[in-house]
Amino acid sequence: MTSAISDFREQIKYCQRCNNLSDTDLCPICSNPDRDHSTICVVEQVGDVLSIENTRQYNGLYHVLGGVISPMQGIGPSDLKIDLLLDNIARGGVKEVILAISTTVEGETTLFYLTRRLAKFPDLKVTSIARGIGFGDEIEYADELTIAHAIHNRVKIADPSLGE
Repeated sequence: MTSAISDFREQIKYCQRCNNLSDTDLCPICSNPDRDHSTICVVEQVGDVLSIENTRQYNGLYHVLGGVISPMQGIGPSDLKIDLLLDNIARGGVKEVILAISTTVEGETTLFYLTRRLAKFPDLKVTSIARGIGFGDEIEYADELTIAHAIHNRVKIADPSLGE
């Protein structure tokens, strides 16, 4: 058992570009020329990449932070792979960064910190995944913060009479 754990630790690598798990220097997503290399979706953990990939709705690259800022747990910005993200953006070619971070207090802190750090790239579009009322949820059971996010992040509904 000890040998198996040791082998596992030695064989596990992280992609040099996105910090995703990989068995080579670049993960299959980063090395795929068919993916949109101008868009990076920033997530907390490797599992988040799998969740988004399973939707088959996103074709860009990812960046795995390795957690969120949590002063209570002693996790600061320097403990995350934020500098790697900024280095990748600085190399050029990235037009949009999508922040797909959880809505916890720590997640919101991380989102705020990342937004401030990304502001040094004036031509970079920084977006966040939509937050609010989930599909199939009832408003009366949603908390006030969720409803506030849903109201703030509302989207226009296409007008069927205009053929939109």
